[in-house]
Amino acid sequence: MDTKISILFYGRKAKTTKDNLLPIYLRVTIQGRRLELSTHRYVSPERWSVEAGKVKGSSAEARSVNAYLDTLRAKAYGHDRELLEEGRPVTLESFREKWVGVEDKPVLLLEVFRTHNEQIAQLVGKDYAPGTLERYATSLQHTRDFIRWKYGSEDMDVRKLSYGFITDYEFWFKTVRNCAHNTTMKYLANFKKVIHLCLRNGWLERDPFLGYKMSKREVVRECLTEAELQRMAEKEFATERLGQVRDVFLFSCYTGLTYVDVQQLKRSEIGEGMDGGRWIFTRRQKTETPSRIPLLPVALEILEKYQAHPQCLYQDRALPVLSNQKMNAYLKEIADVCGIRKTLTFHIARHTFATTVTLSNGVPIEVVSQLLGYCNLRTTQHYAKILDRKVSEDMQQLREKLMLKGW
Repeated sequence: MDTKISILFYGRKAKTTKDNLLPIYLRVTIQGRRLELSTHRYVSPERWSVEAGKVKGSSAEARSVNAYLDTLRAKAYGHDRELLEEGRPVTLESFREKWVGVEDKPVLLLEVFRTHNEQIAQLVGKDYAPGTLERYATSLQHTRDFIRWKYGSEDMDVRKLSYGFITDYEFWFKTVRNCAHNTTMKYLANFKKVIHLCLRNGWLERDPFLGYKMSKREVVRECLTEAELQRMAEKEFATERLGQVRDVFLFSCYTGLTYVDVQQLKRSEIGEGMDGGRWIFTRRQKTETPSRIPLLPVALEILEKYQAHPQCLYQDRALPVLSNQKMNAYLKEIADVCGIRKTLTFHIARHTFATTVTLSNGVPIEVVSQLLGYCNLRTTQHYAKILDRKVSEDMQQLREKLMLKGW
């Protein structure tokens, strides 16, 4: 849209004073619409140059009036430039607001972010999980730190957001915060939700993410091998606490439950399945999708082992689970003791279930996706990419079929 403004000074004959003085007016034309403003300056008709739009001559009065008109012209062009810099449309209304000093109170980015997080806090337990609120709280702090780093201010007008802001924010994550690419993309995805809130409310004219690609890079997800699982299961630990952490980890390896799902798993959520065996009937805390998981023998043995544990008895918990931080700290110690040269975290248990325990043993990927509680199959497919043995077996089956066909 063409927002070029046109500026003209003219003598308004219809308003000539009783002393036969011509009032000088400023006409600003934007998109074919005119705004006419009095300059509060007057001149004799014969001394006004219609062509030049200024007072004729070089008298002190002429120089004074013409200098004032030049000031008004500079002011008009200045307001035009300010509107463009603020990302606001240059319209007759926005220009008039600038001229008379009546402007909308700027909508501040961090204020919008804080309001967004406050609303999520009130919906925790209903529409959102506590972890979601924690994630957005961290994203808000990152955004605050970036604005201080980049602009040296405590907040900023959302209208100043641009594509450059997003690319600079990505650079800050990867350099100042030393975040990996996929972690950076997760934080930017959280930030993007707040940007869309600004767009829907009309506080922002253009999406700064327009043209920005938020692609994640493929990562190799580590998992334990059958030999490592066996080694860990058979290991005798010097302390009871390490054995307890090992058991909870193995339970996840044979059920596919995340840390928070194991931590919140109740005894009452374990019952008889359609095959007469013991099943888990719960809902994933992250997605609220139902999970129905038949219990494998190893998982059943671990549950029976802790039936009389005080935490399980009095809190209706299936297993005694420590905090995630403590679990991961102990898992690193367990890995050292068991000779496992992998950075062991609790989430590796879920990857182990998906790959070593299920897919590697011929469980169809569709079934694995359902056991993991995923909403779509595509989320599960990245597990299959690292199963060289599965690829080998499938190709061998294909070779046999082709041989039977005589190919």
